[in-house]
Amino acid sequence: MTDESSIEAGAPERLPEDARSERRGRGGRGRGNSERRRRDAAAVDEGQELIEKLVHINRVSKTVKGGKRFGFAALVVVGDGRGRVGFGHGKAREVPEAISKATAAARKGMIRIPLRDGRTLHHDGFGRFGAGRVYVRSASQGTGIIAGGPMRAVFESLGVADVVAKSVGTNNPYNMVRATFAALSEQLSPKAVAQRRGRKVADLLARRGDIAPREAEAEADATVG
Repeated sequence: MTDESSIEAGAPERLPEDARSERRGRGGRGRGNSERRRRDAAAVDEGQELIEKLVHINRVSKTVKGGKRFGFAALVVVGDGRGRVGFGHGKAREVPEAISKATAAARKGMIRIPLRDGRTLHHDGFGRFGAGRVYVRSASQGTGIIAGGPMRAVFESLGVADVVAKSVGTNNPYNMVRATFAALSEQLSPKAVAQRRGRKVADLLARRGDIAPREAEAEADATVG
């Protein structure tokens, strides 16, 4: 029974254990808030319709006492089809677990690439990682994705409909994907170039030669990012 004199004197009332734990979970700084933020970010990613491409699965074995122990490594590319793409790899004893780890890593490391008219790249590019070298070129409408293997998975997840790409050197899927991302990360939109040079977007678009000044102004107004 609670003493009435202590309540009137302003003594703090002791809460039940469940109420105290609930209060600690709702407020304050600490591990609970960071875990809650990670869960919210994961829920946002799950709400989006992402394109997942399984690029490669590698099986490795380790000889131990009593037999062999097998493991699997998965390489996954994830994109939203509207200019965001990422890749990740995961290792596990089972294939589904390795794919889930790679998918989570790809979702976490997604980057945004500016696209021209939402279908192709703004300009040509070159990417290199290790022994892998990749050349990418913008293409006219109707060209399609002229690329093979891991590079095609990256462009399909990114949302590129017209592109010409060539891989020179190694055919290692990990190096090819990283080289492709190195080439895509150097893509710049006309708006970014105009801000860097202190020019207008319409002036840069008009210098292409295949677009009139008035059409360049209209396209500059519609250009985003």
